[in-house]
Amino acid sequence: MIPLYLRPGHDRRIRGGHPWVFSNEIARLEGSPSAGDAVEIRAHGGEFLGTAYYNPHSLIAARIVSRLRQEIDSADFFRTRIAAAADFRRSLYDEADAMRLVFGESDALPGLVVDRYGPVLSVQFLTQGMERRRDAIVQALLELFEPTAIVARNDVAVRQMEGLPLAVERLHGEIPDELIVSEHGVKMRVDVAGGQKTGHFLDQKENHLALNGRVAGRRVLDLFCYSGSWALHAARFGAAEVLGVDISPGAIRLAQENAQLNNLEGICTFRCADVFDLLREMGHGGERFGAVVLDPPAFVKSRKKLPEAIRGYLTVNRRAMELLEPGGYIFTCSCSYHMERQVFLDTLRQAGRQAKRELRLLEMRGQSFDHPVLLSCPETDYLKCAVLQAM
Repeated sequence: MIPLYLRPGHDRRIRGGHPWVFSNEIARLEGSPSAGDAVEIRAHGGEFLGTAYYNPHSLIAARIVSRLRQEIDSADFFRTRIAAAADFRRSLYDEADAMRLVFGESDALPGLVVDRYGPVLSVQFLTQGMERRRDAIVQALLELFEPTAIVARNDVAVRQMEGLPLAVERLHGEIPDELIVSEHGVKMRVDVAGGQKTGHFLDQKENHLALNGRVAGRRVLDLFCYSGSWALHAARFGAAEVLGVDISPGAIRLAQENAQLNNLEGICTFRCADVFDLLREMGHGGERFGAVVLDPPAFVKSRKKLPEAIRGYLTVNRRAMELLEPGGYIFTCSCSYHMERQVFLDTLRQAGRQAKRELRLLEMRGQSFDHPVLLSCPETDYLKCAVLQAM
């Protein structure tokens, strides 16, 4: 492997466990590695710090895969790593049929995501390093899990930053005509080829349970509902009436199908609309809800867009808070890494003032346990879920 030497003083973060080397931290390379090649990370004085893969075209120029000198191109390497990651998930969820099996840096496999939906695996190769090792990874997945199908959901923008094309590909087998998984007893249809993310939102599993004991007998509004997970859980936990809203007609169709699948179509209805516009209309119409769920897509993709995103979060939360009945709850989320927890709470505080509502924070929750946060890599900590009650 070609040695990559860091500039003086730029090894502290790496020694602390962070797996990324930025392009401006590199002093020199003893050779000319191609995108995806394995390299040895060394301190300026020559001390070995880890085995990584390299991309000269990315701001994150190297991602550490091992703190040992190790062969990282074989199916054996990936079989061992992925098996360890899967064993951890089984210890959490036993025989659950839907979970994230690999979460990139948090499983020492930066740039790789593997989600399981019953007999189907949905995979993302987000970096040149993982794309180069696709065949070895697929071989390891076939040996470990014997899936009926493997789908590559490589239609995410981060691949463009790595110089990779966007595509959805079937890598193995045939996708079942109907793919249904269960979450806390709620059945969900999953569209692994055309749905959002890898087909479903697995990172809110534990947060759905926060509805229990808080929505019984209430009218609930689920905003940015996608396939209806929050809405269906609200109905399961005793909501009297649930309205789900999403701007995507495909999402609304899927949510309606999921309501029928769970015999909850009498409680859950879904509307295709722009959430911002509908909230304004509901506010003018004097509508009130006992609970509101806000689970929007990421409003901010980069730090320079943060002020614009804060304005979006402020507006949508203020309008949602205005619809709350006294004693009502709001379950409000941000999946934007750049929206840090304190900034998110400050935004909610300001939204409450503008809405002229006094709110108390009951819980501050995060992503599900199969999306663990690597403590030395704050970038893996992205999901915030605040549970607030109007007084």
